[in-house]
Amino acid sequence: MAHLLGAEALHLEYPTRVIFDSVTLGLNEGDRVGIVGRNGDGKSTLLKLLAGRIEPDGGRVTRRRGVTLGMLDQADTVDSALTVAQAVVGDIDEHVWAGDAKIRDVIGGLLSDFDWHAVVGTLSGGQRRRVALAALLVGDWDVIFLDEPTNHLDVEGIAWLAEHLKRRWSAGSGGLAVVTHDRWFLDEVSTATWEVHDRIVEPFEGGYAAYILQRVERDRMSAATESKRQNLMRKELAWLRRGAPARSTKPKFRMDAAAELIADEPPPRDTVSLTQMATARLGKDVVDLLDVSVSFDDKLVLKDVEWRIAPGERTGILGVNGAGKSTLLGLVTGTVQPTTGRVKHGKTVKIASLTQQLSELEDVWNDRVSEVIGRQRTSYIAGGKELTPGQLLERLGFTSAQLSTPVKDLSGGQKRRLQLLLILLDEPNVLILDEPTNDLDTDMLAALEDLLDSFPGTLLVVSHDRYLIERVTDQQYAVLDHKFRHLPGGLEQYLALRKSGAASAATAASDQKATDARDAEAAKPALNGAELRNAQKELASLERKIAKYTEQIDALHVRIAEHDQSDYQGLGVLTAEVAPLERQIAEFETRWLELSELLG
Repeated sequence: MAHLLGAEALHLEYPTRVIFDSVTLGLNEGDRVGIVGRNGDGKSTLLKLLAGRIEPDGGRVTRRRGVTLGMLDQADTVDSALTVAQAVVGDIDEHVWAGDAKIRDVIGGLLSDFDWHAVVGTLSGGQRRRVALAALLVGDWDVIFLDEPTNHLDVEGIAWLAEHLKRRWSAGSGGLAVVTHDRWFLDEVSTATWEVHDRIVEPFEGGYAAYILQRVERDRMSAATESKRQNLMRKELAWLRRGAPARSTKPKFRMDAAAELIADEPPPRDTVSLTQMATARLGKDVVDLLDVSVSFDDKLVLKDVEWRIAPGERTGILGVNGAGKSTLLGLVTGTVQPTTGRVKHGKTVKIASLTQQLSELEDVWNDRVSEVIGRQRTSYIAGGKELTPGQLLERLGFTSAQLSTPVKDLSGGQKRRLQLLLILLDEPNVLILDEPTNDLDTDMLAALEDLLDSFPGTLLVVSHDRYLIERVTDQQYAVLDHKFRHLPGGLEQYLALRKSGAASAATAASDQKATDARDAEAAKPALNGAELRNAQKELASLERKIAKYTEQIDALHVRIAEHDQSDYQGLGVLTAEVAPLERQIAEFETRWLELSELLG
């Protein structure tokens, strides 16, 4: 495979610590690499080094001559003065980019509901992020680097991006490196995995599932095996080996080795025991939504929702942004009142919500972690074992040194984990998680799921993380067209329903366009005899010119392909001859469209 870019003996250090020490790696044609590791270990830094955005303190980064590289990093911003159209396609005429299937695909996948003429500065942060991603993907790149591209994308957007990246290049060409905590996405797009840890980058074959298998084998064979980490990864591997319920294919790694490693590993949850415990704590009544509808300022949000939440129920809730998921959760917690219908809460219900606002930490912002934990319960039961708050902190990735850190100085992921811990120590019997994966790396997500496996209550999860939804819930519902719909087929059924809904909308739009076209045709002025003949002659002439220039471009492409590929100057001359021909064809096609519309 042809080499695209690489690093040789990279060394990088900051005043307080060494990030990389003698790292050597390469990216070849056809490579699709997922990059994983703990937050803060250098995943984003590695991408920036390889892209040339920062310089190493030692070693070097090499790139094959002529290789083009596009990158989306977490700090990317789009000029706020531009419109969405200008930010994505620049000054290219609409008839040109509209004829490009790739550009249409990107716009349809990421910006279908955007106002094409909206000013970027008026958009939300998530919308600007989608515009930046679209602007990158419409370009022609040999190599693409993506840093957390699934942030601000819903389940549909993530599925679209995975499909786009899988078919963007032909087999054996192009290169992709992606940093993401979305494990489903990693498994879909990656053929190799780089784990960033302890100043090195360790390569593994295959996507996330294969990486987990190899990591468990590595830990088992290592003399310094960390038993807690190994056990957690064995549990993760057992889940992957059984296969997520909504997946069409199971991970392609050495199934015999996997079976041997997890032969004695039980299912992630003892559903029967958890349900019995939940019923004992909650009774038979949790929360019932009875024929509930909600409207705000005459705008319908939810209609005729019937949902009787059971003790021990573990439900994932799907829906596009703005569909009404937060309103639905508000009905459950009691912060939203129904417009019609009624909501009934059980007498022993104690609801807690893990929100995105970190509100649980506001009162302890300046306190040290150890002080915050010291004021809580002395023990917590998880997986049938009694754990101290300190042990729970350790299980969620906190070190002893971090216990003396003020809450305000914790990283985003650490605050998120502390927030969850405080909620669990309060022992609610109904737990609501609203996008709980924010700021967490893949190891911490596995630890979070391990804790949730032993939660003896009702669990409601809203998330765009497909892997998490399938992993911690037993059933899924969706908010679709103001209705609350059960999804026996899980995530795949939801995507199919959304796709069929989009197709119906497209058909309606097409019918409207046809009506508009008929109206325009009826209003079109008729040409007289001489004008009609002249227009027909010019149209025929344009068709001959377009065919002639197209043949010349095809001939140039053949010459470029047959030319000595090391003669960059000669290739540059040939390539330069193509551009004016393409511009001339574009002008001919514009005039051809005008005449075609005139002639009907």
